[in-house]
Amino acid sequence: MSDVLVERDGPFTTITLNRPRRRNALSRGFLVEIAGAFEEVAATDARGVILAANGPVFSAGHDFGDMAGASHADVRSLLRTCTDLMAAIQSAPQVVIARVHALATAAGCQLVAGCDLVVAAESAGFAAPGGRGGWFCHTPMVAISRNVGRKRAMELALTGDVIDARTAAEWGLINYAVPDDRLEKATLDLLERATRGSARSKALGKETMYAQLDRPEHDAYALAVEVMAASSQTPEAQEGMSAFLAKRRPEFPA
Repeated sequence: MSDVLVERDGPFTTITLNRPRRRNALSRGFLVEIAGAFEEVAATDARGVILAANGPVFSAGHDFGDMAGASHADVRSLLRTCTDLMAAIQSAPQVVIARVHALATAAGCQLVAGCDLVVAAESAGFAAPGGRGGWFCHTPMVAISRNVGRKRAMELALTGDVIDARTAAEWGLINYAVPDDRLEKATLDLLERATRGSARSKALGKETMYAQLDRPEHDAYALAVEVMAASSQTPEAQEGMSAFLAKRRPEFPA
């Protein structure tokens, strides 16, 4: 059976990490396969993507079988392959939501942090354990630190401690922590709410959001003004304005 499962159900596609025998550890081949799945789904008319996992661990991070004894150049290449996956997730026009049922550590936590939205079971946990070992989680902390505040990012990075799902929600790493038996329903509910309206407008909004987030405020406004002004001319924007003025529901392409 494939290490990555892709299943379409109506407007949504689920991409499932299916390497439970290795705790969904992110080997080079696995990273390439996951990125390929996202690129494939990105080219479809799906409105949303759920990232899920099979097995007792959501993802244990990088597969040290690829890295132990590897050369500097080989490790750099593998880390760039992981970075390419994060870019594939954020460049996909669809809303991407992670459904986390268990532990996500190191690059596995990075993978979660790289998604647009996250819902986790209360039994899930999150960690960047390199801080208590010999290899600091430099690349995972790029994504993690952009979701939580500076001091909390430092705590995760330096201690390597696992935080539970409720703490992860309080810190901003995930959107919601829910009872385990409500995980699928809560994930679907959030995805349905996040995909209402014009798909094309939402895709542009996602792209611009990521483009402006880490810019100085003046530059972020400059970018947002140009994109918002240009997008005001699209049929979707005009339909939204007309519907509002006419007090009716807007009608967007499927």
